[in-house]
Amino acid sequence: MKPILVLSKTHNIKRMLRSLRLNTVCEESRCPNIGECFGSGSATFMILGDVCTRACSFCNLKREKSSPPKPEEPYMLLEAVKGLGLSYVVITSPTRDDLPDGGAEHFYRCVSLLKREIPSIKVEVLIPDFKGDRKLLKLVLSAEPHVLAHNVETVPRLYQRVRGGAKYERSLEILRLSKEINPKVFTKSALILGFGENWEEIIEVLKDLRKVECDLITVGQYYQPSKDHHPVVKYYAEEEFKELERIAYSFGFKGVKAGAHVRSSYKAWELF
Repeated sequence: MKPILVLSKTHNIKRMLRSLRLNTVCEESRCPNIGECFGSGSATFMILGDVCTRACSFCNLKREKSSPPKPEEPYMLLEAVKGLGLSYVVITSPTRDDLPDGGAEHFYRCVSLLKREIPSIKVEVLIPDFKGDRKLLKLVLSAEPHVLAHNVETVPRLYQRVRGGAKYERSLEILRLSKEINPKVFTKSALILGFGENWEEIIEVLKDLRKVECDLITVGQYYQPSKDHHPVVKYYAEEEFKELERIAYSFGFKGVKAGAHVRSSYKAWELF
C-alpha cells in the first residue's frame, strides 16, 4: 500500500473513532504497529474508558478517576466494526477494579451484540483478571468469544515491580478456568521482554502457560513510553525471538508469534 493511502486511511480511522467516542489500545499504548494496522483498516478497541485503576510500571494508560461505563458503547463499537468491514475484532479494556463486576457485563454486551448483528464475525477479548472471580469470567465466556486472552506480561519474580496489583498465579488461574468453563474457546496470553528477566525464567513461563492449556502466545520487546516508566534492561535480537518461537511450538502451543514489534493483538486473526 502506498504511503499516502496509508496516511489517508489512518486519518479516516482516527476521525471515525473520535466521532464515535471510541478508544483503541493502539493509540493509548503508543503501539509501534499503529500505522500498519490503521493503514490496513484494523484496530484493537478498548472499551470502558482509557483510565486504569492499577499502576503497572510499563503501561502508558492514564491513572485518573474513571468514568462509569457508557451504555451506548456496544452500539458505537458495532457501528465502527461495520464501517471498517472487519471480520475479526479484538476487544480489550483497562483494569476497572472500581466497578463491582470489573466491567464483565460490559464485555458480555459488546460481544453478544457483535455476534448477533454480524453472525460471521470472529471476536477475541483481552480481559483483565477480574480479581480471579470465576462468576465474572463465566459471564464473559457465556457470550462465546472465539478467543479469550489474558496476558501474564512478565515473569513471576518481576511482578511486584512491573505489574502493581496483579498476581502471576491469579493470571494463570484465569486461563485455566477459561478452559474449564468452556474448552471450545481458544485461550491466549502474552509476554513482554526487556524488564530484566532471564532466559530460564522466560522458558518457565511458557511451560506454566502450557500447563493451563493456553493455546496461543505472543512475545514482544518492551519499549519505554517515557522516562517515568520502567527502564528497558535488555533489547532482544530477532534470533532470540525466533528461538523462543521454536521452543513455544515444541511445548505444544497451537499458535506463536514472537518479534520485537509483536504485541498481543498484532495481526490477531493470523494466530486464530
